[in-house]
Amino acid sequence: MRILMVHNRYQIRGGEDECFEADVQLLRQRGHIVDVYEETNDRLSELKASQLVLQTIWSRSAYRSIQKLLETHAYDVVHVQNFFPLISPSVYHAAHHAGVPVVQTLHNYRLLCPNALFYRDGQVCTDCLGKPIPYPGVQHRCYRNSPLASAGVATMLSIHNLMQTWIKTVDRYIALTEFARQVFITGGIPAEKIVVKPHFIHPDPGIGSGKGGYALYVGRLSVEKGLDTLLAAWERLDQTIPLKIIGDGPLAPQVKAAADRLAQVEWLGRKPVHEVYNLIGEATCLIFPSQWYETFGRVAVEAFAKGTPVIASNIGAIAELVESGRTGLHFQPGNIDDLVNAVLKLVNHPELAAQMRLEARKEFENYYDVEHHYQRIMTIYAQLSKKTTSDFIS
Repeated sequence: MRILMVHNRYQIRGGEDECFEADVQLLRQRGHIVDVYEETNDRLSELKASQLVLQTIWSRSAYRSIQKLLETHAYDVVHVQNFFPLISPSVYHAAHHAGVPVVQTLHNYRLLCPNALFYRDGQVCTDCLGKPIPYPGVQHRCYRNSPLASAGVATMLSIHNLMQTWIKTVDRYIALTEFARQVFITGGIPAEKIVVKPHFIHPDPGIGSGKGGYALYVGRLSVEKGLDTLLAAWERLDQTIPLKIIGDGPLAPQVKAAADRLAQVEWLGRKPVHEVYNLIGEATCLIFPSQWYETFGRVAVEAFAKGTPVIASNIGAIAELVESGRTGLHFQPGNIDDLVNAVLKLVNHPELAAQMRLEARKEFENYYDVEHHYQRIMTIYAQLSKKTTSDFIS
């Protein structure tokens, strides 16, 4: 099988970049030919604001490059991981005109929301959901807090809504959870075009012991991730269980101040992946306090792989991933008392925590390992190319 993988990388390596790299590596290991067309946001500084807006709406260079690749080789599918901002939706049209099926993985809500998060001013915002012209995103400067940048993204979305790009030129969308799938259906993407296929973890990091005696947060240090709630909870839990925080971001000064003030809060900054996995595996629990509509929650699945229960906000996709009472516990987003009680429940009931460790690991093995992922992606590709899955699996 020959696949063209299309991806726009971030300036700072993000989760979408990791998923893109994992897919390319896996497919190549399984004997498939995977060609890559990519851009990187490092090039943003080379463009004037007006040039960037035009390229975001329709990149002629990306269209021509994809067109040439499709004329040179016979591809079974074009799989777009991320087109924003430099590649643009023009790649869909290039593939569609060449008669090659197009798959788009929905890592965020970019097709429906100018800032891709459905989050504004510290709370969930769906003002643009279902609007052909997402003007509230411009009014509120939702993209980079810039009226010009927000107008550029809104214009891109409006033009391609008018052209019916999302409906006519993309053959299959991959949502990472059923929650995200339903949001996109509400936003106007045909239900029959969206399948659910979660991310996977490979290689298997192996189960941890859970004997470290601490809670752990791993992720971006930003408001939508619920750091305010997490730190406020540890004002009360500081004498109960240590909290280790891995990550960086705009709230780093606030996290550092909390770590300086509270004896058992430790900010570790960024860590290599193998160290992160080790810390997850030894943790009593992973805390996932997000306050926005996550499309997935990769770190929660990493915790499952290590056998670590997850205490998660009861919101968005993360509430779907974590089964409260089995693989972890839920708490109401932003509710400090609720988070404190959830942590105390695990700390005070070690037998419950031990059972959850077994269930978390089982969840990983049943849904998020490499073999399940490979079977799912091959089924999607085969359906689009009108072949059987066995024709592709090697």
